[in-house]
Amino acid sequence: MTFQELHRTVLKAKKDNTPLPENLTDREQHQLDCLLHPDEHPLVWKTGNCECTDGKCAAACTFAALEIKDGQVTFDPEKCTGCAKCIEACQNQNLTFSHDSVKALELLKDDSHPVYALMAPAFIGQFGKDGTPSRIRTALKQIGFAGMIEVAAFADILTLKEALEFQHNMKRPDPFQLTSCCCPIWINLIRKDFSKIVEHLPASVSPMIACGRIVKQLHKGCRTIFVGPCLAKKAEAKEPELAGAIDCVLTFEELDYIFHTFQVDFSEIDGETKEHSAAAGRLYARTGGVSQAVSECVKNIDSGCHVDPVCANGVANCKQLLDNILNGKASGNFFEGMACDGGCVGGPKRVISMEQGTQLVNEYAAQAPYHTPAENPYVIDLIHRLGFFTIEEFLKNSDILTRSL
Repeated sequence: MTFQELHRTVLKAKKDNTPLPENLTDREQHQLDCLLHPDEHPLVWKTGNCECTDGKCAAACTFAALEIKDGQVTFDPEKCTGCAKCIEACQNQNLTFSHDSVKALELLKDDSHPVYALMAPAFIGQFGKDGTPSRIRTALKQIGFAGMIEVAAFADILTLKEALEFQHNMKRPDPFQLTSCCCPIWINLIRKDFSKIVEHLPASVSPMIACGRIVKQLHKGCRTIFVGPCLAKKAEAKEPELAGAIDCVLTFEELDYIFHTFQVDFSEIDGETKEHSAAAGRLYARTGGVSQAVSECVKNIDSGCHVDPVCANGVANCKQLLDNILNGKASGNFFEGMACDGGCVGGPKRVISMEQGTQLVNEYAAQAPYHTPAENPYVIDLIHRLGFFTIEEFLKNSDILTRSL
């Protein structure tokens, strides 16, 4: 059977508590082991025998994590960031990304711990026209989640943090800031290949990590499953300094498989509406969204402080922008990079097109009941529940949002 057929078969068996498939070939047995024990395998899996002659997969890897030896692909897990470029370049479709859907079902079946779904800002429209945020929330509860939390609310918090840091950085002799709280590929490019300007990168975690850390602090003993369009988030969740915030990372494609396994029909579901995020955090899903959110926040904090953003999307464009900054050829004072075309809405494991995703994200942001993070009562309530009286006090005294660089 194909890898996709095996994946669906194993998911159904896990859901129904029926035996796993037997009498598998060596190739199928390896694939089954990957599905059952994803943490024991690299982020990119070989699903077939590879006799590579063109080396396009290795050439596509920005971080030299792949090597061709005697026609066979070998991986260096320490270098792999999950950009998925090798999978896209493989002519024989013998490579696929790490799948955590079986692991997610096992977490949901463990009644000793509540499990929360942390939904990336790009989720709008990913599960069909009937898959509205309120219906997705209800569907997730029906299949065993304790609840769904929009990560965009934690992007709101990080927007405030980056705005305050921007205001401070503009007093430096070389006043510019690299945005730090969204794309792990962008962060890795700066840390590995452009270390001379890494000091301009605020020591902030991503919204995903911030969300996982805060949810675990407020709900002791819970488990967190992040859902988004990105393979790189699987790598980020396993970084030693960040590990523990997120127990499992699913792509939109993987969650879609799970919905199909449980025969979820969104048209028959009554939605449960909860507004977690302001327009600012919702815009993080597309190129320019972080810059727009931070710019508006800075304007509210200090009308005399001006953000002049420059945005890049796609790995090649990000590298070119960083080269220009390093060589003094870039204008602007706030630089945003996203490895996927169009930003997260163009992630490799989205379900809908980048163009459609961008449009829906913009519409969802326009519908937000709050425009800026400071207006968001959900954010204010979170800060109070964490033991702080004001957002400023939380940002200055909490290490939840920080990491080393």
